[in-house]
Amino acid sequence: MSRSERMTGVRDEGIPAGALLRRPVRLRGIKLGRPVDLVLDQSPLRAIGVEVLCGDDSVRFLPLAVARVHEDEIAIGSALLLLQEPDLSFYRRRGTLLSELRGRRVERKGRELGALRDVVLDRSGTIAAVVVEGNTRVPVDSALRIRERGRASAA
Repeated sequence: MSRSERMTGVRDEGIPAGALLRRPVRLRGIKLGRPVDLVLDQSPLRAIGVEVLCGDDSVRFLPLAVARVHEDEIAIGSALLLLQEPDLSFYRRRGTLLSELRGRRVERKGRELGALRDVVLDRSGTIAAVVVEGNTRVPVDSALRIRERGRASAA
């Protein structure tokens, strides 16, 4: 299955992470949990998975590479794909939570564009744009930076 086949619920203009996080995680129609955060790799800027609050109140990690995003759900083929600790901590150390990036300043070539509100995923799961205050979509390119604790970080 190609990456674009896994993201069938993503329109041509992409899907904001906020919309993705409102879709339940299901196994053959049975709700296993709900996404609570998006895990991003910042170099290059791409989504690697979601943290899922499961029915037993535990938080597990779901790699997007093994999920199928549809209009109304994030479907998985096995509950075993929801990773627990220590796998969850591995992805937390390697990635950055979208919730930690929200509110940080976005800039391009030294020009401030606004505070990060959301990211937009394309069909492959790559971050195609960021959304800054005022709901302005800014395409991601090599010049885009998300400020990180007083300094700029490559996006």
